Amino acid sequence: MVGMVASAAFAACAAVSVFALGFALYAFTEPTLGRAGAAAVVAGVAALTIALGAVVVSLGGGGKPPKREEPDPGVNATLIERALLFFQEKPVIAIAAAIGAGFLTIRNPAYVGSVIRSILGLPEPPTRR
Repeated sequence: MVGMVASAAFAACAAVSVFALGFALYAFTEPTLGRAGAAAVVAGVAALTIALGAVVVSLGGGGKPPKREEPDPGVNATLIERALLFFQEKPVIAIAAAIGAGFLTIRNPAYVGSVIRSILGLPEPPTRR
């Protein structure tokens, strides 16, 4: 429990530090480049930092991860268990499905309500006239 609190405090301090560094970079470049130029510099530095972090993480992997025993879903598995196993095997598809669901929710939130109602077996709400 103490470790979780300490890591949360560390993450909060890191976020404040990153924000302060971004603001300092903006204040440093704003007099020469203007507001838009300074904002572009801050965004560029942030993008470069993310790209470098991605390269470090991708090169940091050691060997193959140990192979774990996965249960065979079989015929007795529920649909949710099968879906979870599929998304564990193919995380890119899970991410794409989540992004698609997010866009669908933004475009028309009523779809999400009807899906939840159909899963839970709730009746449709009365229509307004």
